[in-house]
Amino acid sequence: MVADVTAPRLDVDGLLADPAIRIVVCCGAGGVGKTTTAAALGLRAAEVHGRRTVVLTIDPARRLAQSMGLTELDNTPRQVKGIAEGGGGELHAMMLDMKRTFDEVVEQHTTPKRAAEIFANPFYQAMSSTFAGTQEYMAMEKLGQLRAGDQWDLIVVDTPPSRSALDFLDAPARLSRFLDGRMLRLLLAPARSGGRSMFSLVTASFGLFSRAVQKILGAQLLTDLSGFVAALDSMFGGFRQRADQTYRILQDPQTAFLLVAAPERDAIREAAYFAERLVAERMPLGGLVLNRMHTAEPTALTAEDSEAAAERLDEAGDNQVAADVLRIHARLLRQAEREAAVAAGFTEAFPAVPTTSVAAQPADVHDVDGLRTIGALLTLS
Repeated sequence: MVADVTAPRLDVDGLLADPAIRIVVCCGAGGVGKTTTAAALGLRAAEVHGRRTVVLTIDPARRLAQSMGLTELDNTPRQVKGIAEGGGGELHAMMLDMKRTFDEVVEQHTTPKRAAEIFANPFYQAMSSTFAGTQEYMAMEKLGQLRAGDQWDLIVVDTPPSRSALDFLDAPARLSRFLDGRMLRLLLAPARSGGRSMFSLVTASFGLFSRAVQKILGAQLLTDLSGFVAALDSMFGGFRQRADQTYRILQDPQTAFLLVAAPERDAIREAAYFAERLVAERMPLGGLVLNRMHTAEPTALTAEDSEAAAERLDEAGDNQVAADVLRIHARLLRQAEREAAVAAGFTEAFPAVPTTSVAAQPADVHDVDGLRTIGALLTLS
């Protein structure tokens, strides 16, 4: 039985048209349609509501570029063609390049000579490309850059797919603590003491620390790390400060988080976890988008009635087509009931969160027309 809990309707058009809303963050588990939803929202904001919109995807897949008719996306917003004229809006899209964004941060906050030293450092090269949390931290950096100017009426963020959607909120804080942390400060102490070797004995206690770390990490890695920390000395504090600034933007009423989920237990569970975190962090939860929902037109013919009728036709040896149709109808009814029951688990936990649903489509979205269709469906339920 599906619990009798009805969520308020999510007014997507009201959200996209509101000039006070400057950022929409789409988040949820991987594979639930976040990228398509983000692109459809951006397109509708531009075409229907006349807003100058940019969609920032942090998804390494290329689906967003393909669906918008672009051959590629990179760290620079690219205008999407084929947008209906007359509304006054524009749509741009971009894909986060985390290394390029990290390079931009370094260039912006230090001298060209020091930036060249940082770029040449092996530890920086590894961290800026593969270090855990770098992608999410740089997503925060890029979001802060986009929001700092007045170029965009609306920024739509497509968060990365991950085992835990909370990584988008947690990873920047973890990385900034690492970059601004006590251990790196210790490693920096010898570089500040007149350029002596990383492994020179500054104090007895530091000598013991240095030898222990060297034994664990290896001399070359520790040398690279020391050089990296020394080169970044002028930037310490800035990482955490900028992450904190962007975090405050995410807490501001100008931002709306939209949870995106499919009617599957794992996806709904992840959406519920994220909702709990947003509430705890006082971040504005705009609503839930349920993708790929199956529905059946109201009828007096139940699933049980359909299956029983199909069996009678089988026994009579007649009208096999009608029997098959009845079975399909029964399966659709049961699937719709299961999906409604799964979705009700979120509504029971968060009855005040507005919800909208998008019916399952016969094919994947791969162009602007498909995105336009999804945008319209988002406003119907």
